[in-house]
Amino acid sequence: MTQDHQLEFSINKNTQSDFYGEFTLEPLERGYGTTVANSMRRILMTSIPGAAITSVRIDGTLHEFSTIEGVVEEVTDIIQNLKDVRFELEDNQPDKVELSFNGSSKFTAKDIDEASEQFNVLNPDLHIATVNEDANFTMELSIGVGKGYVSATHHQRIDPSIDTIFIDSIFNPVTKVRFEVLPVTLGNETMEKVILNVNTDGSTSPVDAVNHAAKVLIDFFRHFLIEKAAPVLRITHEFDEENLRIRELLSRNIDDMELSVRSHNCLQAAGIKSMKDLVSKEESEMLKYKNFGRKSLSELIEKLSEMNLSFGMDIEKFMLDSDNGAQLHAASETN
Repeated sequence: MTQDHQLEFSINKNTQSDFYGEFTLEPLERGYGTTVANSMRRILMTSIPGAAITSVRIDGTLHEFSTIEGVVEEVTDIIQNLKDVRFELEDNQPDKVELSFNGSSKFTAKDIDEASEQFNVLNPDLHIATVNEDANFTMELSIGVGKGYVSATHHQRIDPSIDTIFIDSIFNPVTKVRFEVLPVTLGNETMEKVILNVNTDGSTSPVDAVNHAAKVLIDFFRHFLIEKAAPVLRITHEFDEENLRIRELLSRNIDDMELSVRSHNCLQAAGIKSMKDLVSKEESEMLKYKNFGRKSLSELIEKLSEMNLSFGMDIEKFMLDSDNGAQLHAASETN
């Protein structure tokens, strides 16, 4: 049996935080769970906007294979560490940050955080470089907004400063997405539910990330809508437990009615062997059978009434294919 079921979307509030969220959608028809969940996962891992460093300028440094006097790490190591700095912007405007180093210090992401009020650095303890007493240089960082992974070559602009080093950027605030598709039994149907687990770096909450991903998919699938497309067949689910009970009764033999010998013999003589055959007849039609009188008719009416059946029933709607239990008719509305 197939029924209409209202989809329910829920957020597990016991596990919800700025960094993790668990979401459930159910019930889905079989096969839909993986389709829906995988689509959400792909969007979450590629299309949620975030902030990252896009380029760096260091006094006296022309390329990433240089060294900086007074700094233990090479420029390539510093750039690699800068890629891991995670930002929460106060607005969507890219920012430039200038940092000056003179003398011994530990260069961490906290120094970047303190250099501007337009963003928050979410991992301030991240080590970037070790600076000793011989250091005396200035560094300029450019922070941009994007999505997914963007290589250094795609950041390059026309006529950049000769000492600008563009770097690969990981903008996506979503760090991990996992999903599980589980069976759900509703009545006689086996359906599915999806459990979606989303981890972020905290710059965007899992709730906001899931909401944005859903909007992206909705906007994308709008392109498949075709104006003035012809209506298609629509499945109308009309079966419930009572329908199933009646269908089971209609499949029984008249012997199960425990009729009097006279009434039973009359039905046998008329070729009526099942309940389905019996209720398909009208009362007036029954009286035309040989030796079938008012007394026998009253007995049958009483027996049928006890089972919530009657003569003259339209049995077609109860005797459809039991595998789908549904009627098809043309949809009354288009897209």
